[in-house]
Amino acid sequence: MTHLRPEYPRPQFVRSNWENLNGAWDFSFDDRNAGLQEKWYAQFPSESVTIQVPFAYQTKLSGIADPSFHDVVWYRRSLDIPAAWAGQEVILHFGAVDYRAWVYVNGELATFHEGGHVSFSTNITSFLKDTDNELVVRVEDPSTDELMPRGKQYWHEQSASIFYTRTTGIWQTVWMEAVESSRIEKVRFTPDIDNGDIAIEYNLKFPVGADLSEYQVQTTISFKGQTVVSDSFRVLETYNKRVYNVINRYIDRTNAHGGGWMWAPEHPNLFDVEFQLLRNGEAVDAASSYFGMRKVSIENSKFMLNNRPYYQKLVLDQGYFPEGLLTAPSDEALKRDIELSKEMGFNGARKHQKVEDPRFMYWADKLGFLVWGEIANCVEFGPEAIERLTKEWIEVVNRDYNHPSIIAWVPINESWGVSRVLLDELQQNHTLAMYYLTKSLDKTRVVMSNDGWEHTISDLCTIHNYEGAEQVRKAYETVESAISTEPARRAIYAKGFGYRGEPILVTEYGGIAYKADDTSGWGYSSVQSPEQLVEAYRAVTDAILDSPVVQGFCYTQIADVEQEINGLLTYDRQPKCDLSKIKEINDRLK
Repeated sequence: MTHLRPEYPRPQFVRSNWENLNGAWDFSFDDRNAGLQEKWYAQFPSESVTIQVPFAYQTKLSGIADPSFHDVVWYRRSLDIPAAWAGQEVILHFGAVDYRAWVYVNGELATFHEGGHVSFSTNITSFLKDTDNELVVRVEDPSTDELMPRGKQYWHEQSASIFYTRTTGIWQTVWMEAVESSRIEKVRFTPDIDNGDIAIEYNLKFPVGADLSEYQVQTTISFKGQTVVSDSFRVLETYNKRVYNVINRYIDRTNAHGGGWMWAPEHPNLFDVEFQLLRNGEAVDAASSYFGMRKVSIENSKFMLNNRPYYQKLVLDQGYFPEGLLTAPSDEALKRDIELSKEMGFNGARKHQKVEDPRFMYWADKLGFLVWGEIANCVEFGPEAIERLTKEWIEVVNRDYNHPSIIAWVPINESWGVSRVLLDELQQNHTLAMYYLTKSLDKTRVVMSNDGWEHTISDLCTIHNYEGAEQVRKAYETVESAISTEPARRAIYAKGFGYRGEPILVTEYGGIAYKADDTSGWGYSSVQSPEQLVEAYRAVTDAILDSPVVQGFCYTQIADVEQEINGLLTYDRQPKCDLSKIKEINDRLK
């Protein structure tokens, strides 16, 4: 198949023994919800069709392309375990399955996972036979449930307004790897540029009764081909932490900000890491990773990157593709979105209402591109919504913690799922809880309680404003006008909360529609030619760049999505105007 997505799916922690399970699977709708009673996990229905994983059945690339409601679906494929894996444990990985997944191996339930936007894994070793292994996945995705994190996936069958076709089932890579019973489970990197240190936390796994005194961990850190750290320590427990100084004679200290050793969009320096777990001197596990030395902070009401004021020039990126919806057709497509954004002079993206494939963050790390991480929100508020969003958000932050490109977290956007937060103390408490929960998981990034308006406590004052250039110019003449203006008739702060000196950013604006092909649709305003699009972009962006108080922006948006035609690119990523002109405007403020 052309779209097997053969790249390694977990670029922050790479092992060599793995198999990609994408491709042709058996697939069946279960509209009667009879599969469990009829034991489809043991005897898959003969009337099944073929689907191309990892594309949801709603997409063209799946081979099915059915956008109608089917709340329960099943998948099946055989598992061929390489002979070389004999004696090792086999871990099955799912990049993302929307929304609830039951995973069966040889007719037995191996694991269950709820949450449509994050990765999960399970050890399937005990379920495997010598030959003829079978993997079955049952998925529930309630099409109209407004208490689950769904983001832009519409709860009606036909897309409309800012809502799009749903994604049901497997939509990121499925894969398996062979590991030893003693292994490195995960690592966590926390950079400290002020001291030139990298803190590494190691979570190790051992079989019951293992003598930990027999084990050592070897860590080798290199920078541009030069070894800067080579360390071995004896294992005393399953959790270990080491702090290494990576600034020594191999690193150019005198050129720290001009591309020396720190990570930034202008010089995306990365340190490579090799890990080995040794038992009595013999390697039993090995993995490779990387990290970037960068710091995000706020000082004297200024947003700082690596201890210097930094102006964020972001583009809103919803991560939809015409033939794959939430699933990019290829790794190259993810990379190309970043390249196109940089070509237009943007230094980052706000990933909007989507938890992106880790491959996108990998390319952002490699190419130098800021990322705001954001989860798909619920539509309504309630105990179920709180529980679902919170659980999934914890998984998001923990999964993506190591990516230096991610500088901000957005657990709630535009009061979605908290529509009464302006006055409702219960909903205000929820946004505060999400803010402080995120800060408890990650102290290295800025966090927004409610991006766009009706903030409770946020690290940045982020505002969404789709008004025209003159209104925007007037709104951001002073701090007082910025926090008192109510775009979309929404207060910037919820009742009982107010401005505390946070850096001010306009994190949605523009949305200028231009119909560049036969597509019909809408935008927040419209123009009739490529030249008019450039001039309209110039007018509203200049108004923001001229503001003495705004420290960054996020333009809506990089590309059209279904009926929303306010992208700088068409849905299939063709430029609507001269992109060099957009870059010229963005580059006005260095």
